[in-house]
Amino acid sequence: MIDDAEPAPVPSGPPRTLSFGGHVLAFLGELSGVVIGAVIVASLLRALVGQMFLIPSASMEQTLRIDDRIVVEKLTTLQRGEVVVFTDPGGWLTGPVAPERGRVGRALEFVGVLPDSGTDHLVKRVVGMPGDHVVCCDRAGRITVNDVALDETSYLDPPPGGEPAVASSIRFTVVVPRDRIFVLGDNREHSRDSRCHLHDPDPTAVESSSAFVPEDLVVGRAVAVLWPVGHARRLGIPATFVPVPAAQAAPALPAIDAGPEATC
Repeated sequence: MIDDAEPAPVPSGPPRTLSFGGHVLAFLGELSGVVIGAVIVASLLRALVGQMFLIPSASMEQTLRIDDRIVVEKLTTLQRGEVVVFTDPGGWLTGPVAPERGRVGRALEFVGVLPDSGTDHLVKRVVGMPGDHVVCCDRAGRITVNDVALDETSYLDPPPGGEPAVASSIRFTVVVPRDRIFVLGDNREHSRDSRCHLHDPDPTAVESSSAFVPEDLVVGRAVAVLWPVGHARRLGIPATFVPVPAAQAAPALPAIDAGPEATC
């Protein structure tokens, strides 16, 4: 096909050149576009893929220490044995409050450059999934899940003096309800976890549901410690959870049998 339209006029005169100030303004305009794009991408990654958190307490020692920076990913489904970060189900948080950041720090935290230092999240290990039968303890002092005893020596924080770590000084037998998880800290004697809320009042159930964290409150699983460098490492699922069989169908309400000491 032949285009018989008249050609566009060619501009006459020398090409337009930018002054130094014009070059600076053009550069700043391009830079602001790049920065805004990077902020948007970082914010989306933080919301949908992964996020950093700052550890404020000793409840997960020695797995996680105070001031550790951890990476939490949000894409995979929950599994028994994982370390997870979750929003306070209500009344769990009583520990130290992390120092508040300034405006710049809060902005960098929002886009994911700095770890989240908020005080409305907790970090614990998933010991029971929906339908799991979790018991403390067997004759050897071990927690059992679906009748399989856990060897927790690889991650429990041992007491001073070389004595073996105690799985739990609180005795309990529970069946985890639907859409909830049962969590424990690795520093068992200094962790306010699911065991401490087995007798919390709950008008919706015969026994308390507040001891079991709703799955929709879980932010994600901790996959690595990034900082400090000397403690940096990957966080996986301990081998002791591998032989635990799948749970039975989860009940709508929990089953709980616990002693009076289950209040922490």
